[in-house]
Amino acid sequence: MNKTELIAAIAEKAEISRKDAEKALKAFTDVVADELVKGEKVQLVGFGTFEVSERGEREGRNPKSGEPMVIAASKSPKFKAGKALKDLVNA
Repeated sequence: MNKTELIAAIAEKAEISRKDAEKALKAFTDVVADELVKGEKVQLVGFGTFEVSERGEREGRNPKSGEPMVIAASKSPKFKAGKALKDLVNA
């Protein structure tokens, strides 16, 4: 499912216009992104949690030359599915 199909499905399920569904989806993604940038997490009980995972600095190898190199520390967004969502998918 791509973004356009998701907007159409939201509009149908919520019985709203596609334009309103697009605004709602945009607002949701903006709020989640803003909270993750602040280092907060967004927890939707029964669905899952969006949070930031921190990776420490580590040593790796350049695949072309085999030389050791330092891979900088970074932050990565992640989603952890909630129990209700896991149970629904596995049913």
